[in-house]
Amino acid sequence: MIINGAVISGEFDQPSNEFSLQKIKHFYTESTLKENQVNTLYEYLTKHKDDVDGQVITLYDQMPIHLSQSEIIQIIADLEKIRTLYH
Repeated sequence: MIINGAVISGEFDQPSNEFSLQKIKHFYTESTLKENQVNTLYEYLTKHKDDVDGQVITLYDQMPIHLSQSEIIQIIADLEKIRTLYH
């Protein structure tokens, strides 16, 4: 199932119960996220959604990406949709 969120896009694979992250903001990537990873990211961003300066996440533990406060809220909404797909 293709997911095109406000900030993240990818594909959810029902049989393997994994989300393949393919794009975040305007950066293309290929990362597979298991349910616990999506939940951890969701919980972290939810705790920090009021940070005026936003947050920085990394792709491949090398490439920092700054998320504004509004982008954090959008990613939280994207992750909420993805979380409902796990079984």
